[in-house]
Amino acid sequence: MPGRLHVHLDAVGGVAGDMFVAALLDARPDLRARVFADVAAVVPAACGQPALTEGTSGGIAVQRFGLAVPASAGDDPHDHGTRFADLVRRVAAASLHPDTAEQATAILRRLGDCESRLHRVPLDEVHFHELADWDSLMDVVAAGSIAAALSPCSWSVSDLPRGGGMVRTQHGLLPVPAPATADLLRGFRWRDDGIGGERVTPTGAAILAHLAPAAQPPAEGLVLQSIGTGAGAREMAAMPNVLRALIFAVDAQPADMPGHADAVIVLSFDIDDMTGEEVGVAAEHLRAAEGVLDLAIGSRQGKKGRPLTDLRLLIRPDALAAVSRLCFLETSTIGLRWRREQRFCLARSTESCDVEGETLRRKRSARPDGRPALKIESDDLARFDGLTHRRAMKFRGEQGQEDS
Repeated sequence: MPGRLHVHLDAVGGVAGDMFVAALLDARPDLRARVFADVAAVVPAACGQPALTEGTSGGIAVQRFGLAVPASAGDDPHDHGTRFADLVRRVAAASLHPDTAEQATAILRRLGDCESRLHRVPLDEVHFHELADWDSLMDVVAAGSIAAALSPCSWSVSDLPRGGGMVRTQHGLLPVPAPATADLLRGFRWRDDGIGGERVTPTGAAILAHLAPAAQPPAEGLVLQSIGTGAGAREMAAMPNVLRALIFAVDAQPADMPGHADAVIVLSFDIDDMTGEEVGVAAEHLRAAEGVLDLAIGSRQGKKGRPLTDLRLLIRPDALAAVSRLCFLETSTIGLRWRREQRFCLARSTESCDVEGETLRRKRSARPDGRPALKIESDDLARFDGLTHRRAMKFRGEQGQEDS
């Protein structure tokens, strides 16, 4: 059973819209038809067709994404409105695959909000000099199509090359990173590899800000599925000018494993200054918390022979922050340990069975060899008096495998 996807972008040479699209389509060639169709729905045929071409950069095999402009096109095939509102209307009016318009518009809005702040103009009056050409708008639509096709998917990016010097824009010479790029990538990590020039474009920055806002890849549970390499037009002597996309399955389940696989957080801490009654009350409160799957209590011996109470919680990853806060509120601990683990769970269901005229609930699961495993719910046995009686009811209920 495949896990969810995670895409890590390795910004070797930098990040631009065309590099992003080329890298992802190299890694996932099955998306090419979808992406090309979405682009064709926005860019008029007379202005060109999307093209993916093979090549090399620094001796590495790469793909390059661009607009193949027909010879019949005029001197200015890019006759379209460049205001934010114009581009959003064009994308919204196109016949696109599900969610492409939403993703592409979100990228445009990142750029629009940035330009609005930098130039002190309302969003609807923002003019995109960066998107003045059809091929730049094509990159945004293609990136939106890819993001929609891979959703739900998490994204991360390596430290970004800062570059240096000046870049020529419609506003004249501006420092690198360009103001829009720097504004979009607040919170991202940067590096200086000694190579100047513009290494991350505003379009590339908007894509990153939309998909991977300063995100880090999961620490564990990654199974590499595919790799893609997209190149920019610039050639650099010191290194390939490429963006590499690594697509992982997260918490992927090995073949022939029954049930399902998922990730959990193991949260643990020790206590040496709470009474048994206090620990019991805290444990019940923690067991009842949203996202807590299980809680176990053990005993250890600490320094100077002091007895310790050891609490270990199994929780859902998305509940880590809330449950950690609750641990600090419900117990006297001043520190927590946690780690992310994968687990396999057999498929299970709950059913009712009749035992001596009593209705009991039991869990049914299937072992890898097909044998059923049955377990009567402990809460249902609690109403019977005497250990011998409870054990007898449990035995009969778990032996009657065909009852329902």
